[in-house]
This record gives sequence, C-alpha cells and structure tokens, in this order.
Amino acid sequence: MAGHSRWANVKHRKERADAKRGKIFTRLIKEISVAARLGGGDPAGNPRLRLAIDKAKEQNLPGDNIQRAIQRGAGDLEGASYEELRYEGYGPGGAAVMLDCLTDNRTRTVAEVRHAFTKNGGNLGSDGSVAYLFKHCGQFVFAPGTSEDKVMEAALDAGAEDVFKNDDDSVELVCAPADFAAVKAALAKAGLKPELAEVTMKPTAENALGAEEAARMRRLLEALENLDDVQDVYTTAVID
Repeated sequence: MAGHSRWANVKHRKERADAKRGKIFTRLIKEISVAARLGGGDPAGNPRLRLAIDKAKEQNLPGDNIQRAIQRGAGDLEGASYEELRYEGYGPGGAAVMLDCLTDNRTRTVAEVRHAFTKNGGNLGSDGSVAYLFKHCGQFVFAPGTSEDKVMEAALDAGAEDVFKNDDDSVELVCAPADFAAVKAALAKAGLKPELAEVTMKPTAENALGAEEAARMRRLLEALENLDDVQDVYTTAVID
C-alpha cells in the first residue's frame, strides 16, 4: 500500500527516537536478552537475535553490554526475566495503535499503558481489536528522489516482495521478515542507504488526521514511547 506521506511519518519517528535516546540502550538490551532466551545465544542460528545485535551496533551499544545481555538471556548470567506483551487500542481520530512491550511486571505495564491512552484521548482495546490492520514485514524507506528502479533492481533477487513510490516521492520496499537481512545486504552492496530499515508491523490502512487530532496523537505516541516497558509503537495515523 502506497502511503501518501510516508516520509513525514519517518521524520516524526526519528525525531521521537532522538528525544528518547537515553532509553534506547535499555530497550536494546531487553530485546537481545529475550531473543537469546527464546532462540538461543548463537546469532547465526537465531535471526531475531542477529537483528537485535545489528540494531544495537548501529546505536553504538558497547560489545560487553551486548554479550552480557546474550548471556543473561541464555541463562549463563542471572538477571530479570522479561515477558512479551502486546496491547491494542485507538487514538484520536479513530486511528489504530498497537504496542509491543517487554516487562517483568504485567500488572504495572497494563496500568501504565491504560493511563497513557486515557490521559491522551485514546482507548485501550481488546486483543485482536486492531491487529488485523497491520502486517508483519521488513520495511525500508528511502528519501524522496531515490531511484525506484535502482532499489528494485538491487533488491528483487534478494527477496523483496514489493517496491513502490509514495505520493511524497519517497521509495518504499517491503519484504518478508525472514528475508530482511538478505535484502538489507543487497541494498548495501548496491550503495543504497535507506532512512528507515526495520522489521515492523506495517499498517495496511491509514488514518489521515487533521491538525488538532494529529497534535493529540503525537502526544499519545510520545506518552506510550516514554513508558519503560514499551519497546515499539505502531499506528495507522498519518501525521503531516
């Protein structure tokens, strides 16, 4: 699905990430630990762990921290055990919101999530209430002006499912999660650097918001992302 303002949303997400950079290391360590616990401590045989390590290195997380997180997850070191939770709800303008959490206290997490929704004009929904509006996939977004043909040529043989140009002239590539690493490597080999590259829950529908609703939605997203137990937040909202 071509998004009409994908580039604007990418910029907003990067701005929010920069604002909470102090919490990024903690979230990366949690993800590495959980990935190692679920799939083993060898990244060669654990795609989720390999992806988590790559993200950690991109954020300059020290190697010792990465190794300790792997050891905690694999049971070689003592540490907190985190549970994966997903919450779904609606924000201003009826836009869907879905968030993934890692927590050692389910009661605390749901209370904080519910409070953030309620305080910022949203509603926490039931399981499955909005999940059908998102697709689990690898997503790459390139700045406006990038050659769609060049992206397509570089990535199709590596497993890209679709390459298209959005209405704002940004170029987007979608692939299966299992093909993410191969596609990323193929793009790098071709000298193509995406502004966004991640395995994500991509919205299959979008909600265009007016200025007032967009401002309220931004506050809701920031409130959710500032919660210690929240790893990722996804929304169908388009914030220009």
